[in-house]
Amino acid sequence: FLTRVILMFRILLVCALVGAGSALSCRWMERKYQEYRDSSLAQLNAMANNTISINSTEDYEDAVTFPNELYNQASKAVAEERLRFVVQLLEEIFALFDGEDQTFVSWQEMAVDDFLNVITQQADGLRSCISSQSHKKKNKKLNLYFKRLTTHVEQMGHSTEAWEWIRKEVKLHLLRSDMLVPRKTN
Repeated sequence: FLTRVILMFRILLVCALVGAGSALSCRWMERKYQEYRDSSLAQLNAMANNTISINSTEDYEDAVTFPNELYNQASKAVAEERLRFVVQLLEEIFALFDGEDQTFVSWQEMAVDDFLNVITQQADGLRSCISSQSHKKKNKKLNLYFKRLTTHVEQMGHSTEAWEWIRKEVKLHLLRSDMLVPRKTN
């Protein structure tokens, strides 16, 4: 009888340790993630240029293909690695909007600043949920993708059309990255 109890205790202990290691628990995720996600999408939608209609996005799509494979790879990673990917994504989005000329875009500078502020806070919050503070290498392919976006915007003369395409791409990234964020299961 005692052997069975010890064996059951060991099994329960292993299950508890494995379960605790695989579930990412973070107060910020539980309380603030959805608020910041919704706010960043709302701010991005508010920046939409309703006067610009991009009927032919082929010029843009041919130049820079959305990195579906990166998201597929990230979705197979453990929760902490998925969060690292999303944090890097938010940092790349910040760099794209912060470092490029938006003179020809009709959105207000304050709208861009608000958007950048929200995604910075979102990245900081997600970063606080990553237990290991070790500095893992950045995803080079994600970084190269955003460099290609930047180059394409430059080649298009920082035009309104190019920025509207970028805004839509970023929205797609935010929606797609939301699927990578671990959810608390009850």
